[in-house]
This record gives sequence, structure tokens and C-alpha cells, in this order.
Amino acid sequence: MAVKTAGDAPAFTPEQLQSVRGTLMSPRRLKTEVLAGLVVALALIPEAIAFSIIAGVDPRIGLFASFTMAVTIAFVGGRPAMISAATGAIALVIAPLVKSHGVDYFIAAVILAGIFQIVLGLAGVAKLMRFIPRSVMVGFVNALAILILMSQVPELLGVPWLVYPLTALGLLIVFGLPKLTRAVPAPLVAIVALTMITVFAAVAVPTVGDKGDLPDSLPSLIIPDVPICLETLQIIFPFALAMAFVGLLESLMTAKLVDDVTDTRSHKTREAWGQGVANIVTGFFGGMGGCAMIGQTMINVKASGARTRISTFLAGVFLLVLVVVLGDIVSLIPMAALVAVMIFVSVATFDWHSIRPRTLKMMPRSETMVMIATVTVTVATHNLAIGVGVGVLVAMVMFARRVAHFVTVERSVTTIGGHETATYVVDGELFFASSNDLYTEFDYALDPEHVVIDMHASHLWDASTIAALDAITEKYHHHGKDVLIVGLNDASLLMRERLGGKLGAGH
Repeated sequence: MAVKTAGDAPAFTPEQLQSVRGTLMSPRRLKTEVLAGLVVALALIPEAIAFSIIAGVDPRIGLFASFTMAVTIAFVGGRPAMISAATGAIALVIAPLVKSHGVDYFIAAVILAGIFQIVLGLAGVAKLMRFIPRSVMVGFVNALAILILMSQVPELLGVPWLVYPLTALGLLIVFGLPKLTRAVPAPLVAIVALTMITVFAAVAVPTVGDKGDLPDSLPSLIIPDVPICLETLQIIFPFALAMAFVGLLESLMTAKLVDDVTDTRSHKTREAWGQGVANIVTGFFGGMGGCAMIGQTMINVKASGARTRISTFLAGVFLLVLVVVLGDIVSLIPMAALVAVMIFVSVATFDWHSIRPRTLKMMPRSETMVMIATVTVTVATHNLAIGVGVGVLVAMVMFARRVAHFVTVERSVTTIGGHETATYVVDGELFFASSNDLYTEFDYALDPEHVVIDMHASHLWDASTIAALDAITEKYHHHGKDVLIVGLNDASLLMRERLGGKLGAGH
């Protein structure tokens, strides 16, 4: 239920702002969604053309993909206001297939990737997001901000000098206008203002039209001309699988980021299979496939304030209208305007708090190393999936190393029943990292004939720990001493009974 503020203006909860029905009944909110969709559509055009070039296909394939992805995901996706379209990550994955086998195999791979994503989504792959640490997420966001900024550098090299003052003016508008008014998205004002300046002043600077030819017709339904056989499957399978994983990872990570920005929750399982549906639709309409786009998504939710599926749907519709009906006008937009918008997105996306000296001083070194590893690998490879994978791997290693030091072993010698007995109390979680050092914690030669290992304060997690206990008992038996292991909880005892003595001593 909406509440009233002091000025009688209705205030809505984050969840209410995502309501399509509520937005359609509110002219103010609907205007925000419409203008946001228009800004995103304008920003999508040069990106889609550029990604088409990376993939080695006609620019129309990238533009049609952005249209079908955005429109389809607006209905089936699980994250309102998130923008899906043709992306650089997908282009990099699929480009070798285009070069080696042509566009038809490429389209077939897009459709198969969509099928994989539906299967993975229904199998619960979205639940794996819980295993991505915060430090990896921060690294992902920062790396993406850097990549967005780096992608604009070529647009500022070897260009007429007028590009620089135009870009500066665009930056002044996108950063300064929100401080005066938010009635109209600042990126849209920047694009319109710079376009009018270059047109009326007859300034010769690079424009959207210089990126490639815009389509003059609507996309049509196609069936890829490939033989339906095992050989075709063998060709497209590895590319489709890689595309499915990269697309899901980037989409789910972006959804998580939008959750934080909008203070709402998304349905990530629905988003996962929704991406698959969108890619299948895109493939049958001759598009190059895609996934969530963090840059355009940040323009939509952060710069423009959109919150519903309406903006996503309209971004796709406006894109098609702009390139097919108003292509001659769109081609006049100076790239300087779009560069200014994307620089703004880069600055807004970067987590500046994460690199403040005070934050770095408070943060554990392992957390900082994970963030740096994620950023470094992502920027070096230009592949978000590889960067996140390395970040998670480094986080796992750091966690295992840290937890391994939490295990303690205390020794005491007492006389029980006239027999001198050495008692070891093991405290901590025992797994492959911590149990490897367990073997060195015992005085095999100096201990008396009777040894008790008390495990009541520990837990056995894996076969490495069972092998370590086997090695310890074997070492004591080699010295002619008796060992009694006591205090195992039920789960640890069951594991030892099942694996004990069957893994080899290990030392």
C-alpha cells in the first residue's frame, strides 16, 4: 500500500515501483519508463553494430538480436528493468564459429545455446550464485566499469579535435543536469543536444552512421540451413555450451547487481530459463544471441530511474523503430554523445568505496586479493566469465587456507590404570587443507605405549581426513603403540567406518 509524504505526493515501496499495472496508471512513472527505453535504445545501436563486427557478422544481425532479446526477455525474464541484447562476451565466444563454418552454423549454435540455458535454468543453476562471494561481485562490477571505459577509448583516438569539446559538453550534461532536474534523463538530453549542435553547425565528426549500415526492413523468421546430423552437433556443441554458460553467468551477476541498486529481489531461476527462451527466439529471427548488458542496464535503472519491464520492452521496440524507420536521423547522432553517456555509466558503475584507503585498511587482505584477481583477469581477458571463475577459485583457496589454521591439537600425558597415556584433543574442522598438517602434530617416537586421540571438538569432512587418520594410526602401530580414536560425531564415525583402511596410508 502506498503511503503519503508530507507534501501529499505518493511514495511507493521498491516492489510497487516494479508493478507494470501501477506504472501504466501513473503518468509520471510511465514517462520515466518511456524515456528510459528511448535512451537505452539509442545507446544500444552503436554497441550492437560494434559487437556484430567483433562476431564477424552483418550489423543487422546484432541489431535484430538486440530487438528480439529485449522484447522477449521483457515478458519471460525474472529481473524487471534489466536489459538483454547482443553483447561483446557472446560475440567473442561465437566469433570463431562464424569464421570457420559461416552464419548458418552460428545461428544454429545460438538456438542450441538457448536450449542449454533452459535446461540449466530448470536444473537450478541460478542457485549456484550463492557461492559467489561479495569480493568477487565487487571485482566483477569494477572490472565491468573499467571495460566499459576502455571500450570508449578507440572512439577518442585519431578523431577530429572537435570530438573532445563535444564529449566534454556531453559529460557536463550527464553529470550536471541531474543536480538541477530529473524530469528528463540526462543521457537523452546529452544525445539530443549534441546531435543538434553537430547538425546545425555542420560539424564533421564520427557518427552512428559511420559504424555500419542500418537495416531497412523488419527481421523475418528463418531456419538455419545446416544438416541435421551428429556432425553438425559436434561442430556447434562446444560453442553453444560456452555461450550458454557465459550468458547465464553475466545475466545472473547483472541481476544480482540490479537487485542491490533497486533494493528488490529478482527471480533468478526464471531469468536463467528466460534467457534461453530469448536466445531461441533470437536465433530463429536470425539474431546473434546475447545476454544481460550491465552498461545499458545501469543506464536504465541508475541514470534513467526505470524499474519495470516496460522500459525493457520499449528499448527493443524503440531500437527497431529507430533503425528501420528513423535510420537516417539516428545515423546523424555523434559518437561523442554516446561516449559521454558510457563514460558516465562507467563512473556510476564502479564501486569507489571498495578502493578507498580506509576500506582497504579495514578489509581482510584475502578479500582484497580476490577482488584484485577478479578485476585483473577480467580486464586482461575481456571475458567476465573467466574473471569471475578465477575470482571464485582464489576465494576458495584463500578460505581453505584461512580455515586450515583454525585446527588446534593439544597434548597431555596422564596415568590411567597404572598406564601412562598421551591424550591429544583435536579442535576444528578437518578437510583436505587442514588435515594434511594433522599428521605432523603427534610425537610418535616419544609418546607412551597408549595414545588417545579425542575428536569430540572436530568434524571429518572428506576422504583426505580419513587418509590422514589412517596414516597417523599406522605410524603409531609402526612404533609398537596402541591408538584409540574417540569422540567422533555420528557423521564422522559413519564416514570413517566406510572409508577407514581403504584409502592407503598416504605417507
